[in-house]
Amino acid sequence: MFSHVKETIQPVNVGSPDPRFGQFLLEQFGGATGELTAALQYWVQSFHVEDPSIRDMLQDIALEEFSHLEMVGRLITQHTQNIDQTDVYAAPLFAMKGMGPHFIDSRGSAWTAAYINEGGNVVRDLRANIASEAGARQTYEALINRCSDNGTKRTLTHLLTREITHAQMFMKALDSMGKLTDPYFGNIAPDDTVNVVFNLSHGDDYRGPWNEGEFRYVSDPKPEGGLPPDPINPDDEKIHRHAAE
Repeated sequence: MFSHVKETIQPVNVGSPDPRFGQFLLEQFGGATGELTAALQYWVQSFHVEDPSIRDMLQDIALEEFSHLEMVGRLITQHTQNIDQTDVYAAPLFAMKGMGPHFIDSRGSAWTAAYINEGGNVVRDLRANIASEAGARQTYEALINRCSDNGTKRTLTHLLTREITHAQMFMKALDSMGKLTDPYFGNIAPDDTVNVVFNLSHGDDYRGPWNEGEFRYVSDPKPEGGLPPDPINPDDEKIHRHAAE
């Protein structure tokens, strides 16, 4: 059951509307790192999780992301209402589609479910969610750096902050399962190359914790697979070859 409260979860007050900046904001409404993507991603993931506590966490965050989608939508509406002809030329997407949010990104590409990253495994999904929060945080920082309205900046800073909070929650959930730093998950054991590291970019080669210690470093790897068999060619190529002979 869903019940919508018409008041936004945090204040949204734009002092100086800017339709051009409103077009940038579409990135967080209908873009790959936007709030719609996050809300649907975490909500669908919750259906795959047996642990009721992690399922509850995913659903809580998903609903907060829907609240954030509403905030971004309100920002876009306030930035694009009552625009004059000059402003229309500065933000052509709104000239074509009208004021307010749309399911497109800042360049006009339509939102797609291909943005959603979920795979039915809780460890895999939580790790994907950390990356999703990082992408959204980076987008909000780019928006803040291009914004001149203080009210908009306050809202965007809150949204950026919540991305950090959510990433921390996902990390704590992984840690509770002992999977925060353990790369193994699933039911199939890896083969004996799991700790082998190949030096395949020659030049200024560096050593570090990613290819030392538990890893076996192969400085000059050689191919071990042998040459593949010749392909079985289609009949028309055989006929052409025999005719030439």
